[in-house]
Amino acid sequence: MRGILRGMRANHTGQPKEPRVWALPCLGLLCLGLLVWSLVGTADRGVWAFEVLPMTLVLAVFAARSRWFRFSNLSYVLLAWFFAIQCLGGRYTFAEVPFPRALMDALQLQRNPADRLGHFFQGFVPAILLREWLIRRRNLPSGATVFWLVSGCCLAFSASYELLEMAVVLVFYPSAGPEWLGMQGDPWDAQWDMTMALSGALLAQVLLARPLDRAIARAEDKLAPRNLR
Repeated sequence: MRGILRGMRANHTGQPKEPRVWALPCLGLLCLGLLVWSLVGTADRGVWAFEVLPMTLVLAVFAARSRWFRFSNLSYVLLAWFFAIQCLGGRYTFAEVPFPRALMDALQLQRNPADRLGHFFQGFVPAILLREWLIRRRNLPSGATVFWLVSGCCLAFSASYELLEMAVVLVFYPSAGPEWLGMQGDPWDAQWDMTMALSGALLAQVLLARPLDRAIARAEDKLAPRNLR
């Protein structure tokens, strides 16, 4: 009860702080359930490990670091959403994720779009997390510098992921590259994946800049000592 009261107490600006008590426990349980669901139903443990384990490690780091630096609830919700997408890809592989055929026909899509959507959110979600970190931990003002810095970093992250995929395929699946990577016959798959990630990063900042700024204002405890590095 005291934790809830502290979470709702106004800071010295008079603005109510964001309640923090529910975010991590509830989202943590949700992610744990998704992890088990994905692992139990997967047909390829190698693909599952590549798709899910890196994000599982990321979540573990975020949870451990929350004692010293706690992101806004908006960022944690988006992180859990991205983990859900990775669990979906780990269970089915992105090329085989169940997607309504009628919707694909209506959109005149020749290939399963789940992989493209995954790469879109590969840019969308990290953009919000990085934007919040730069503003709160590096004291960069919200503006053009943060916008282009975040966009460039998200594109670099997407390109690094494509290189990592290539390395994994060359080492472990040298005879099944197109199938393992989910290219679905598209020779420009890697380029489109990076384009989708960049588009996600740009759109996230356009759509969520103001909501994130409000979430940051609620989450930031200006009365407490600054978080440790």
